[in-house]
Amino acid sequence: MKMLFITPQIPYPPQKGTTTRNFKIIENLARHHAVHLLSFGTEKDAGGIKVLGELCQSVQVAQMPRRNVSVRIRDLIVDPVPDLAVRLASSEFVAKLRETLQSNRFDILQIEGLEMAWHWELASRGWNAKDAVRSVVLDEHNAEYVLQRRAFEIDRLKPAKWVGAAYSLVQWQKLARFEAATCQKMNAVVTVSEEDRMALRAITRLPATAIVPNGVDVEYFRPTEVPEENKAPALVFCGTMDFRPNVDAVIWLCEEILPLIGREVGDVKLYVVGRDPKSSVERLTRYSNVIVTGFVEDVRPYVHRASVYVVPMRFGGGVRFKVVEAMAMGIPVVSTPMGAEGIEVNHGEHLLIAEDPASFARQVTVLLNDKQQAQRLARNARALVERKYDWRKIVPKLEELYREVV
Repeated sequence: MKMLFITPQIPYPPQKGTTTRNFKIIENLARHHAVHLLSFGTEKDAGGIKVLGELCQSVQVAQMPRRNVSVRIRDLIVDPVPDLAVRLASSEFVAKLRETLQSNRFDILQIEGLEMAWHWELASRGWNAKDAVRSVVLDEHNAEYVLQRRAFEIDRLKPAKWVGAAYSLVQWQKLARFEAATCQKMNAVVTVSEEDRMALRAITRLPATAIVPNGVDVEYFRPTEVPEENKAPALVFCGTMDFRPNVDAVIWLCEEILPLIGREVGDVKLYVVGRDPKSSVERLTRYSNVIVTGFVEDVRPYVHRASVYVVPMRFGGGVRFKVVEAMAMGIPVVSTPMGAEGIEVNHGEHLLIAEDPASFARQVTVLLNDKQQAQRLARNARALVERKYDWRKIVPKLEELYREVV
């Protein structure tokens, strides 16, 4: 098949959730199909463009747009379209997309993320775009309206976060309408979990759908033996640290959970590993046992030396890469129900799940003190990832959908 992917950024290097999903799907599809890419990028993306050029039949790049604060505030107040939809609004991208479609014929146009759907909407106006594309597929990395609804439910509880809560309340309502309308215009919608598919079905009638979860490279993320003398008790959390759900998670962890763990087992270090930490995250280093690394080339050494991988997510959506990667590396995981959402895991078999600070601290303490249980969970988790979350087993599900809609 001949397919065109449109993505919000150059999907290489695969160092955060969106780029990892985009790259692994393109990498696996390019082995059997003619894949073309149109993406936003900057002058820093030259290396990534070169790598993708070796996989794809063509790679086109539009300059990443920038909206100043005053324009964004105006749009937030008067625009019925949600902030996410116009976050990357670009006449250059629309023109490149239209030109590409008018000079080629594709079996599949895959839109990576709801924020990219607006460009297809504009590029297809005024001419019969169906002549250029047999089927349009929207890959929903999250049920976006759910993410904002959950953010509102958390932030409304603290007066200091009421501004953020008000933003999420407005965006939740706008997103529900926009997301429903957008899904109806597609030939197919891909979700990363059954939970996300049901959330979308709650607001609209969906076309053909497929669940294509976030996966893992099981050869790259694999267990490594670390001598016990080099493995002091430590916890690790990984993620993009300007992403609102991750910021909330680590602040909640440091303020309400770590002190409870310390009372039981003494001083346990926490490594917060990930790019672009917000100032509120950097300030967590005021706790003597918290290390905020910022960007690292390779998260694996930090994860392998940890005793427990913690996922204290209170809102968000989709399937967390951080969880399946930790499971693949054979590190025992303690997560909230939200953190493990969409992954076919069982409490006590693959990981431990806890919802409130006291029970979360208790589960972490159990794994710090019981090495046998920690190892059993880690082995079971690795086996599950090999069976269900290897990209080589996931991408064929997408190909099945393509055959159905084409």
